[in-house]
Amino acid sequence: MKISLLADHPSFIQTLAPWLVEHWRLILPHDTIATRSEKFRTHMNYTSLPIAWVAHDGNNVFGTAALRVHDLPGHEHLTPWLGGVFVAPAYRQQGIGAALCAHVEQVAKNQLVISTLYLFTLDKQEWYGKLGWIRHEPCTWCGLAGDVMVKKI
Repeated sequence: MKISLLADHPSFIQTLAPWLVEHWRLILPHDTIATRSEKFRTHMNYTSLPIAWVAHDGNNVFGTAALRVHDLPGHEHLTPWLGGVFVAPAYRQQGIGAALCAHVEQVAKNQLVISTLYLFTLDKQEWYGKLGWIRHEPCTWCGLAGDVMVKKI
Protein backbone atom coordinates (compact mmCIF):
# COMPACT_ATOMS: atom_id res chain seq x y z
CA MET A 1 0.00 0.00 0.00
CA LYS A 2 1.11 3.53 -0.77
CA ILE A 3 -0.20 6.89 0.42
CA SER A 4 -0.12 9.64 -2.21
CA LEU A 5 -1.56 13.07 -2.77
CA LEU A 6 -5.01 13.08 -4.33
CA ALA A 7 -3.66 15.79 -6.66
CA ASP A 8 -1.46 13.10 -8.23
CA HIS A 9 -4.39 10.68 -8.64
CA PRO A 10 -7.49 12.67 -9.65
CA SER A 11 -9.05 9.58 -11.26
CA PHE A 12 -9.62 8.17 -7.77
CA ILE A 13 -12.34 10.77 -7.22
CA GLN A 14 -14.72 8.72 -9.37
CA THR A 15 -14.38 5.85 -6.87
CA LEU A 16 -14.18 7.90 -3.66
CA ALA A 17 -17.13 10.24 -4.28
CA PRO A 18 -19.81 7.51 -4.47
CA TRP A 19 -18.34 5.79 -1.42
CA LEU A 20 -18.59 8.98 0.65
CA VAL A 21 -22.08 9.84 -0.59
CA GLU A 22 -23.27 6.38 0.42
CA HIS A 23 -21.46 6.50 3.77
CA TRP A 24 -23.08 9.82 4.79
CA ARG A 25 -26.46 9.27 3.04
CA LEU A 26 -28.55 9.23 6.25
CA ILE A 27 -26.93 12.39 7.65
CA LEU A 28 -26.36 14.32 4.40
CA PRO A 29 -29.26 13.21 2.17
CA HIS A 30 -28.75 16.09 -0.29
CA ASP A 31 -25.10 15.25 -0.96
CA THR A 32 -24.53 14.02 -4.52
CA ILE A 33 -21.67 12.44 -6.40
CA ALA A 34 -21.24 15.76 -8.22
CA THR A 35 -21.02 17.84 -5.03
CA ARG A 36 -18.75 15.31 -3.34
CA SER A 37 -16.52 15.19 -6.43
CA GLU A 38 -16.25 18.98 -6.40
CA LYS A 39 -15.27 18.92 -2.73
CA PHE A 40 -12.54 16.41 -3.54
CA ARG A 41 -11.30 18.66 -6.37
CA THR A 42 -10.88 21.54 -3.89
CA HIS A 43 -8.51 19.25 -1.94
CA MET A 44 -6.18 18.64 -4.90
CA ASN A 45 -3.41 20.83 -3.49
CA TYR A 46 0.24 20.20 -2.70
CA THR A 47 1.22 22.76 -0.06
CA SER A 48 -1.88 24.78 0.85
CA LEU A 49 -4.90 23.55 2.75
CA PRO A 50 -7.11 21.73 2.08
CA ILE A 51 -4.97 18.79 1.01
CA ALA A 52 -6.19 15.20 0.56
CA TRP A 53 -4.28 11.95 0.40
CA VAL A 54 -5.29 8.53 -0.86
CA ALA A 55 -4.26 5.06 0.25
CA HIS A 56 -3.87 2.85 -2.79
CA ASP A 57 -2.08 0.02 -4.50
CA GLY A 58 -1.59 1.00 -8.11
CA ASN A 59 -5.03 1.84 -9.49
CA ASN A 60 -6.89 0.29 -6.54
CA VAL A 61 -7.89 2.94 -4.01
CA PHE A 62 -8.64 1.95 -0.40
CA GLY A 63 -9.38 5.21 1.40
CA THR A 64 -8.63 8.87 1.95
CA ALA A 65 -7.85 11.51 4.58
CA ALA A 66 -7.40 15.27 4.49
CA LEU A 67 -5.87 18.23 6.26
CA ARG A 68 -8.20 21.24 6.34
CA VAL A 69 -8.20 24.75 7.78
CA HIS A 70 -11.69 24.16 9.28
CA ASP A 71 -13.95 21.13 9.45
CA LEU A 72 -16.76 21.92 11.87
CA PRO A 73 -19.03 24.97 11.70
CA GLY A 74 -18.88 27.01 14.88
CA HIS A 75 -15.35 25.92 15.68
CA GLU A 76 -13.42 28.12 13.27
CA HIS A 77 -11.17 29.22 16.17
CA LEU A 78 -9.61 25.74 16.10
CA THR A 79 -7.26 24.98 13.23
CA PRO A 80 -6.10 22.92 11.35
CA TRP A 81 -8.15 19.74 11.19
CA LEU A 82 -7.60 16.14 10.23
CA GLY A 83 -10.79 15.37 8.33
CA GLY A 84 -12.42 13.17 5.78
CA VAL A 85 -10.83 9.99 7.10
CA PHE A 86 -12.54 7.17 5.24
CA VAL A 87 -11.63 3.60 4.36
CA ALA A 88 -13.91 1.52 2.14
CA PRO A 89 -15.68 -1.21 4.12
CA ALA A 90 -13.91 -4.02 2.25
CA TYR A 91 -10.51 -2.69 3.41
CA ARG A 92 -11.23 -1.84 7.04
CA GLN A 93 -9.39 -3.31 10.03
CA GLN A 94 -6.17 -3.64 8.05
CA GLY A 95 -4.42 -0.55 9.44
CA ILE A 96 -5.20 1.67 6.46
CA GLY A 97 -7.06 4.32 8.46
CA ALA A 98 -4.28 4.48 11.05
CA ALA A 99 -1.68 4.75 8.27
CA LEU A 100 -3.60 7.60 6.63
CA CYS A 101 -3.86 9.46 9.95
CA ALA A 102 -0.17 8.96 10.69
CA HIS A 103 0.77 10.20 7.21
CA VAL A 104 -1.31 13.37 7.54
CA GLU A 105 0.18 14.01 10.99
CA GLN A 106 3.72 13.51 9.67
CA VAL A 107 3.20 15.94 6.79
CA ALA A 108 1.55 18.47 9.12
CA LYS A 109 4.45 18.32 11.56
CA ASN A 110 7.46 17.99 9.27
CA GLN A 111 6.46 19.89 6.14
CA LEU A 112 3.85 22.38 7.30
CA VAL A 113 5.32 22.96 10.81
CA ILE A 114 2.01 22.36 12.58
CA SER A 115 2.12 21.25 16.21
CA THR A 116 -1.57 20.72 17.06
CA LEU A 117 -4.35 19.10 15.07
CA TYR A 118 -8.08 18.82 15.68
CA LEU A 119 -10.70 16.40 14.39
CA PHE A 120 -14.39 15.80 14.77
CA THR A 121 -15.98 12.40 15.18
CA LEU A 122 -19.46 11.17 15.88
CA ASP A 123 -18.55 7.66 17.00
CA LYS A 124 -14.84 6.83 16.58
CA GLN A 125 -13.56 8.39 19.82
CA GLU A 126 -12.13 5.09 21.08
CA TRP A 127 -10.36 4.35 17.80
CA TYR A 128 -8.81 7.83 17.62
CA GLY A 129 -7.89 7.55 21.31
CA LYS A 130 -5.77 4.51 20.46
CA LEU A 131 -3.94 6.73 17.95
CA GLY A 132 -3.09 9.29 20.66
CA TRP A 133 -5.98 11.72 20.25
CA ILE A 134 -7.74 13.10 23.34
CA ARG A 135 -11.24 14.49 23.78
CA HIS A 136 -11.19 18.29 23.60
CA GLU A 137 -14.89 19.14 23.89
CA PRO A 138 -18.33 17.79 23.06
CA CYS A 139 -20.17 19.25 20.08
CA THR A 140 -22.96 18.61 17.62
CA TRP A 141 -23.03 18.24 13.84
CA CYS A 142 -26.26 17.98 11.88
CA GLY A 143 -28.06 17.57 15.19
CA LEU A 144 -25.92 14.62 16.25
CA ALA A 145 -23.69 14.50 19.31
CA GLY A 146 -19.97 14.03 18.78
CA ASP A 147 -16.63 15.21 20.04
CA VAL A 148 -13.84 17.50 18.94
CA MET A 149 -10.56 15.73 19.61
CA VAL A 150 -7.05 17.17 19.73
CA LYS A 151 -3.53 15.85 19.28
CA LYS A 152 -0.16 17.49 19.88
CA ILE A 153 2.17 16.25 17.18
